[in-house]
Amino acid sequence: MTRFFRSAFVIARRDFGATVLSKAFIFFLLAPLFPLLFGGVFSSISARVAAQNQRPVVAVVGPKSDLERLAAARDQMASAIGDEHLVRLVGYSAEPDLAAQQRHLLASRVPPIRAVLSGGLDHPRLVGALAADPGIVGQLRVLISSARAGSVDREPDLPTQDVTPSSGAISADRTDTAQVAQTILFILTLMLSTMVLSQLIEEKSNKVIEVIAAAIPIDAMFVGKLFAMLSASVLALLVWMGSGALLIQLVKHGGVATLPVPAVGWPAFLALSVIYFGMNYLLFGAAFLMIGAQASTAREVQTMSLPATFAQVLLFGFAAKSIGDPDSLIGIAAAAFPLSSPMAMLARAAQQPELWPHFAGIVWQAIWIAIILRFGAQLFRKTVLKSGPRSPWWKFGRA
Repeated sequence: MTRFFRSAFVIARRDFGATVLSKAFIFFLLAPLFPLLFGGVFSSISARVAAQNQRPVVAVVGPKSDLERLAAARDQMASAIGDEHLVRLVGYSAEPDLAAQQRHLLASRVPPIRAVLSGGLDHPRLVGALAADPGIVGQLRVLISSARAGSVDREPDLPTQDVTPSSGAISADRTDTAQVAQTILFILTLMLSTMVLSQLIEEKSNKVIEVIAAAIPIDAMFVGKLFAMLSASVLALLVWMGSGALLIQLVKHGGVATLPVPAVGWPAFLALSVIYFGMNYLLFGAAFLMIGAQASTAREVQTMSLPATFAQVLLFGFAAKSIGDPDSLIGIAAAAFPLSSPMAMLARAAQQPELWPHFAGIVWQAIWIAIILRFGAQLFRKTVLKSGPRSPWWKFGRA
């Protein structure tokens, strides 16, 4: 046993140093910036396009005074609920042939008019393609009612009192925190657990792994490689967490103090995030390492890792069912199933203040990690040094 742990430590130290001390590790630490940058750019473009397409334009045919009263009512509504989805009002003078004017306006592309309001505030009439967007009718009814009342310039007095957040607001914030944390855990595990594949393929191709296997047990090599990549990933995770906290402190007004506090508190939540990331990484990293042992080329790795990646997505969806109600039957099942347990328990930490379920969950996950590592090491030993003709697929895993 002492030789096993010593050999595993040697492999882990070798792979950890080769990964962290290389120049490529700097680019690896910068990797999350690129999806964040592209996501921010494309989300802003999509939001602007969506805002332009979702804001319907209504032509108001009638006196200028009616348009001004409707515009004042709209401004009052926009100050309360925002301007993104409110109708846009454009005024036009009435023409002798109202029907022809309506057809002309509805055929206009600049601006793209959705409906035409005529008849003034006393006898309004709306014409347009309204079946697909009944919200336009509801908005115009409220605007016409406010404009008729003539009270848009006189906002009523409404005394307000700021109190501590209600239970409903706290629950909603914690649900959002659970969803964000679970998604980040899934993405990081999906991205980092595949690192062991390329490294293993490289060593198999240049026969380095056979030299190493002649000196140390194969099981120790399997465990050492897995924990080396886990250590490098945890180091990268700590760097990203610190950088994210610094960015929030600089960009967001009030900094990290304004973020919703998880149910277990920030210190315990951050510690559990690192622990559950390690558990999740070991569970899926062992699976990817076993896949890498079966493949001889990068093409085979891509083919064989596709089902494993698809399984990760399904497990992420299963764990996401626990958000909002971790004590439900689905929530308990997601926490009990080993491969979805880390993600489900991290979401629970954001929503429930009790700590004892996490101690039980960590012990449960550690047991399954030991089982998977044992099985993976045996399969790794049987397949990693095999050469010559391939066995049929129905003999997969046999000695």
